[in-house]
Amino acid sequence: MLRITNARHRLPAVFGTGLLIVLALGVMIGAGIFSLAGQQAASMAGPAVIISFLIAAVVCVLAALSYAELSSTLPTAGGVYTFAYVAFGEVWAWIVGWALVLELVVAAALVSRVWAAYFTSTLGGLGIGVPAFVADHSSVTEGTGWIAALLVIVLALLVAAGTKLSGRVLTGIVAAKLIAVALVIVIGAGHVKASNYAPFVPDVVTGAGARGSVLQSLTGGTGDAFGLTGIFTAAGVIVFAFIGFDLIATAAEDTRNPRRSIPRAMLGAIGIVTVLYVVMATVLVGLRPYQELGTDAPVSDALRSIGPGWSSDVINIGALFGLTTVVLVVLIAQSRVLFAMGRDGLLPRSLSHVGTGSAPARAALVAGLAAALLALDPGTANREQLLVLGTLFAFGFCAVGVIRLRKSQPDLERGFMVPMVPFLPIVSLVATIWLSFNLSWTTWRNFVIWMIVGLLVYGLYGRGHSALGNREELPPAPEDATDGAAVSERQPGAHRAGYR
Repeated sequence: MLRITNARHRLPAVFGTGLLIVLALGVMIGAGIFSLAGQQAASMAGPAVIISFLIAAVVCVLAALSYAELSSTLPTAGGVYTFAYVAFGEVWAWIVGWALVLELVVAAALVSRVWAAYFTSTLGGLGIGVPAFVADHSSVTEGTGWIAALLVIVLALLVAAGTKLSGRVLTGIVAAKLIAVALVIVIGAGHVKASNYAPFVPDVVTGAGARGSVLQSLTGGTGDAFGLTGIFTAAGVIVFAFIGFDLIATAAEDTRNPRRSIPRAMLGAIGIVTVLYVVMATVLVGLRPYQELGTDAPVSDALRSIGPGWSSDVINIGALFGLTTVVLVVLIAQSRVLFAMGRDGLLPRSLSHVGTGSAPARAALVAGLAAALLALDPGTANREQLLVLGTLFAFGFCAVGVIRLRKSQPDLERGFMVPMVPFLPIVSLVATIWLSFNLSWTTWRNFVIWMIVGLLVYGLYGRGHSALGNREELPPAPEDATDGAAVSERQPGAHRAGYR
């Protein structure tokens, strides 16, 4: 039986259900609502972006059911990487883990650039002079993102300092941004104009060119925007706004009573943000004509056009808080994925070292460095679809993983069970594939290139250093896994051997 070596490679249980929900909200309420909602309304869906949010929510709820079952069955670090290892084996686990690395690094880099744009907007709104260096390097789409990179480095150091410290900071910031979202809704609701909702579904506009989706190309389209096609295309991108519930799974090993806490936190977080997203999107598109929402900071710009000046300043500050927590939680999740892959030997073992702050400090610093380097590239602003595709790829694996484990290991203890298996997981898989086909050919090409590089890394390094492949014999772990502690000791690779 293969097991982990010692306490240096185990994470202490510090998260409860409440803090897990905070963790999810920390990343879910951010760029998706403060930036993407307006941009997708302006460029792809019009006022019907509200429907796009609902479509994305349904897909994510279906995926969350599978995540909840697998997380409550295999409560260990690594999330879907762990699930794939148990259900499909090492090669597929590596592929999924590599996709997660892509998703999380791009997310941290992209959101940090949005944060930089809101930062300069906030300074300008408060009448504070913006230094030329800051102004030149804080655009979402232009210039070298030095401000964004600096943010990532600071937050990576915070994650490396320890789980408890970052958790306290996260709780305070999440509370602040919830207040900001509520403020947008309350102030904006009084200035909504019914005329801004017409036409609710704008007429189709052709000629989006290379940004045309795979589905449009297969059905003879020409890169259309708006219309029914625009609603689904926007929904594919808006899945980005719901990324966060799945990241709870990466913190399973840090969680007290994970079999109950993780499913509750996942489904609770999705319920909360779905209500907030739909209400806030409804208010946003009612404040200004949708064509005017395609700015770097659409929410604060919309409020500035209709309300008291102080309201947009408060929203800018709230957005800064919100975007900060997104980057923070993404880095926490990324460090857990790298920790799990390092512990399994698929990446350097040094990544599995737990520092004095009870966090995988080395993994956190590596994650931060990678995201900071990517944040420097202005082209990162065009990669939101790439991280969405990585997420949808993981969603699909979870759906298939539930079906496979129900058949191959039916006696595993499950804290939560997806109803109507295999029907609901199949529906989840089909919905995930459908949304992924609404992403662009360019996105698919880049994703395939990334996965080919990943397979080369696995062949040149991971396969030869794999703990499972080398049949490492490690000290036995306690057999009682009811509270998640013993489960965190069964290793390598997501404690797969303990389940076989």
